[in-house]
Amino acid sequence: MRVYIPLTLPGLAQAHKTGELGPGPLTAYAVTPALREWYVSDDIEELEYAALNRAASASLRLLAGDPEAPRRRIVVAVDVADKDATVDPDRGLDGGSIGEVRIAGAVPLAKAAAVHADADDAEADVTAAAGALGAADQGDDDAQFVVDGAEDHELLWFGVQEIPALLG
Repeated sequence: MRVYIPLTLPGLAQAHKTGELGPGPLTAYAVTPALREWYVSDDIEELEYAALNRAASASLRLLAGDPEAPRRRIVVAVDVADKDATVDPDRGLDGGSIGEVRIAGAVPLAKAAAVHADADDAEADVTAAAGALGAADQGDDDAQFVVDGAEDHELLWFGVQEIPALLG
């Protein structure tokens, strides 16, 4: 199963240093039954793109909680055994957890298929979105517009061998 693990650049640097994403439990996003129902598509590429976007939103939340982290959303795509990614049945009706899975332990970075990251030109919008996230969560439409501005930026694809350049 392909899962998308949200990170920040410092989190990616730590994973690169240790050779693993973790420690567990890790929150990731994947094509789950709830995501299939929410997105209403049978196209696996569209569904994986939706899971990637859910992880990008989670990365933005990580940035909002870490004011020192560079303002780039980071998502690592990793292949894990189906049994290693579990859905919390108690959160099934929570709209914020659609596509969310838990991975119990650390995941070797060698299992990563790719890294997705914001381009440099997204920094201003991501910075503004991280600052507006709390107000958007409280229903502020103007703040939500700012958050949506970051989501308008597509994450770029990087090979795992390009991690040092991303961190540089």
